[in-house]
Amino acid sequence: MEIFDFAIQMEKDGEKYYRELMLASKTVGLQKIFALLADEEVKHCTVIEQLRLKTGPQQVKGTRVLENVKNIFIEMRDSKDNLRTHTTETTAAYQKALDIEDMSRRFYLEKAEEAVDEPTRLLFGQLAKEEEKHLRIMENIVEFVSKPESGSWLENAEWHHLDEY
Repeated sequence: MEIFDFAIQMEKDGEKYYRELMLASKTVGLQKIFALLADEEVKHCTVIEQLRLKTGPQQVKGTRVLENVKNIFIEMRDSKDNLRTHTTETTAAYQKALDIEDMSRRFYLEKAEEAVDEPTRLLFGQLAKEEEKHLRIMENIVEFVSKPESGSWLENAEWHHLDEY
């Protein structure tokens, strides 16, 4: 399978998985986060396709996904909704998303190093950075659902670790 086809399929699979997580979640804030992440994967597909066809801008536009997620977590903290979401199944599903993001990040880093042309090297490097952001988001979600009192985690959370990316 050609590298671009593989990358596009990987992004489509990521979008599908995030949409499944969104539908399965009973927490509105997490639904919003998963929708954002699914939409990000669609953007990645588009830019990879543009690179493959050599049409349009062949770069990832800067995203505000971390800022948006941070704001959603703050909304969740302030909403007083029931935030208890922990189940072994839920944690495993979110851990799978985290693992997928890590695999995607490593894939793009590897392909950026192997790239023979500058546009491909730059785009795959940018995609690796975007996947790193998604990885950090999923780490925070896994931490969130793994806490016995997720509401208290939100109350005491410091958000600077999301700002680093």
